[in-house]
This record gives sequence, C-alpha cells and structure tokens, in this order.
Amino acid sequence: MPHSFEPRILREYDIRGVVDKTLHIADARALGHAFGTIVSRAGGKHVMVGYDGRTHSPEFEASLVEGLIATGMKVERIGLGPTPMLYFSVYERKADAGIMVTGSHNPGDQNGFKMMLAKHLTGGGPVYGDAIKKLAAMAARDDFVSGLGTAERIDIRDAYVLRLLKDYTSPRPLKVVWDCGNGAAGEIARRLIAKLPGEHTLLFDEIDGRFPNHHPDPTVAENLRDLQKAVKEKGADLGIGFDGDADRIGAVDQQGRIVAGDQLLAIYASEILASHKGASIIADVKASQTLFDQVASYGGVPVMWKTGHSLIKAKMAETKSPLAGEMSGHIFFADKYYGFDDAIYAGIRLLSIVGTSGKSLAAWRDAMPPTVNTPEVRFAVDEARKFKVVEEVRARLQKSGATVNDIDGVRVSTEDGWWLLRASNTQAVLVGRAEAKDEAGLNRLKGQLVAQVKASGLTPPAF
Repeated sequence: MPHSFEPRILREYDIRGVVDKTLHIADARALGHAFGTIVSRAGGKHVMVGYDGRTHSPEFEASLVEGLIATGMKVERIGLGPTPMLYFSVYERKADAGIMVTGSHNPGDQNGFKMMLAKHLTGGGPVYGDAIKKLAAMAARDDFVSGLGTAERIDIRDAYVLRLLKDYTSPRPLKVVWDCGNGAAGEIARRLIAKLPGEHTLLFDEIDGRFPNHHPDPTVAENLRDLQKAVKEKGADLGIGFDGDADRIGAVDQQGRIVAGDQLLAIYASEILASHKGASIIADVKASQTLFDQVASYGGVPVMWKTGHSLIKAKMAETKSPLAGEMSGHIFFADKYYGFDDAIYAGIRLLSIVGTSGKSLAAWRDAMPPTVNTPEVRFAVDEARKFKVVEEVRARLQKSGATVNDIDGVRVSTEDGWWLLRASNTQAVLVGRAEAKDEAGLNRLKGQLVAQVKASGLTPPAF
C-alpha cells in the first residue's frame, strides 16, 4: 500500500518529527519497507536496528522491524543504547546496513531515524539528502520488494565497551565527571567506568526519555551547569557530557569552563597530526578561524565544510581525513576508529590526551589563541521560509561586494573577523554566530548580521 510521509520530517541527513503530529508509527513500518528494499537491491540482507531512551522509541522500533522483515531482511535488534553503538554493531556484525530510532538532542516529544549503509554496498555510507527523498518516493509508489525475513535480539554492549577501551592510553588515572543527561548513554557509561582506572562520577545516568534534569544538548551552556558544578565540587580533572543519543560531546575543564567543539577538535588534531602529517582535518562552517589556523600550524590541511553529521562523514570518506568535527560536538575519528561520530569514544580519546600529555584540559584551553565570539544563536523561522532568508541575505551580500563563503549559508569575513548565518537542517530555525579579535569588532559584526536579518523582514536574534 502506498505511504506518504509528512514532507517536513524528511531532513537533510535524517528523518525526524513530532510524534503523533508529523511522525507516526505507520511511518516507521513504511520506512522499514523502503530501507529494506534499498538494501535488498544493493545486494544486502542483514540490517542492525537500535533505539534510544525516548518513551515511544520501542514502539517505533517494533514497527520499523516489521517493515524490514517484510522485505526479507535478517534483522538483528541491539535494543536500547546510544546511536554510535548501532553504528559499531554494523561493523562488528559485518552487517549490510543499520537504522537507529532516535530523536537525538531534540525535545522528548520528537523522534526519528538515522540510517547507514555498509561501505561494501553500492552507495555505502550515511543515508542523507537525495537518498532520503528516494526512500519517500519509493513509499509513495508502493515500490517495495517482498520477502520473509527474520528478527533476533542480540546483546552487543560488552563488545562495544571493550572497543571503546581499546584506544584508552592514559598512563595516569584521572578524576572525571560524566553527565549522561538521562539519555541513551547511561547503561554504557556505567559499564565503561567500571573498567576505567581513576575516580569517576556519573550524573543522570538513569535513561529517561522525559529528560527530567536538563535538556540533552551539550552545545547549550545552561545544560552543562550541573556538570560544571560537579566538576568543581569533586575537584575533577574534567567533565564530559553527552546529548540524547550520545553522538555529540560536551566538555568542561577543571575550572568548570566550557571547552567548545572546535576547541576539542584542535586538541584532537594536535595528537593525530603528529602521526598523520599533511592530513586533511575537516570542520564545519561554524568553527573558529583559530581552529583552521591551528590545524595548518600543526602541519595539517584545514578543510571547511557543511554542517551535518552525514555531510561531514561523506566528506571524510572523499578526502580520507583521519579527523573531523563540528561545533555541535560531533567528532569523527578515522585514524584508529571507524569514522563515525561517537561521543563516548571522543571522551576516551580526550582522557587519553590529557593523561598522556601531562597537561590539564585547562592548560590545553589556555594555550589556544584568544578570541571573542558569540555562542550559536538560534531563532525560530518558519520551515518554508528559513532557506529563502539565507538566499536573500546571500544575494544582498554578493551585490555589495562582501567576502562571502557560501558553502553552507553565508560566512562573511571582514577585517574584524567573521559572522555566519545558516539554516538548520534539523529544526525550524536560523543559526547565527560571530567571532572577532576584540569586543568592538564583535559588536560591528553582530550589527551586520542583525541588519541583514531585519532586511529580510525578521526579528533579529538577541546576542
């Protein structure tokens, strides 16, 4: 039977919507049909499925599995856990594909799906962009294969924890606070710290899709307050936080200061470029100019690319980059790991660098060139309008002769620094950010951004 998806849930690099409003259980079964068909026609048959801690995720997972089985897939269900554990399971079990039921860092009333095809299949890698549109078009045409598949529950948690620990190299034990945010990382975090040396404190490790303590998004400073407080009270070396499905990392140093995603990427780059001279290091358009300069100073080739975990992973495969990252805390390691975004693994690598280098995380942070910048400022814009606003701003800037990088939105460079305006691919918002050498320059950049937003008839963000 043909099935129509609400167009708004077909995002650039995943499917995501509000449960029982734009996203329904029937969507999960239709997606299973379409995705199983894609896998089958590519010569595959083995699909891994997992789900996060949201209250409705088990029901969506069950419906998804029904659809996959109806296309003849062999489905292995890994159960509740973080998204990177699902990615890991595809490699560990030598499967052909994987789907994760997750709303990621979005509010508890939302859910969705992240998908990947194994590299040995034609078109292997993350499923995004036109591939997601293709799935929807297949469902609308009832263009599915039929078969009699199977489903089996397996437990991959211990294997995943052992793989995480494989690259832990710190010669000294550390005192660490881990904030799981009631997200999907909780059970894995408990198993992990039981095997790690040092003193470890878990915050909000009970998996609860209502997120009763704070929203699971470590890019928002307010969501790191509990972690900052605990680090200072415990006298910890550092603190690590996760988003709802644990593919994004947040970090604070022993003084309770936030270490931003691009700052973390610079720390990781210093280690990786020591053994991968001349390698490309990828960061998204929201990253600080100091990061790109530091990568070059370490002997690497800095590459600025579009925001979005699937887009970054695809660019990594194209450039054979050993490391990439986003301001949002998605960090991708391909030097020793698999090239997907795994916040728990990123935490292990951070502990290893701090423990091995003999430098505190605060010392790493203080060694970075000083800048003044805004956080990511998000403001609501109608879904149908957000990309048009960016196009209007781009046209005005190009007409005025401004220096514009339009690889993802508009990133405008001036003598003061730079400012960015881009449309989010996951929410009905525009995102703004600015960075300068001093406060006066930052104010001028913010003024330019605000003026452009006003020129498109919108209320500007409050910086």
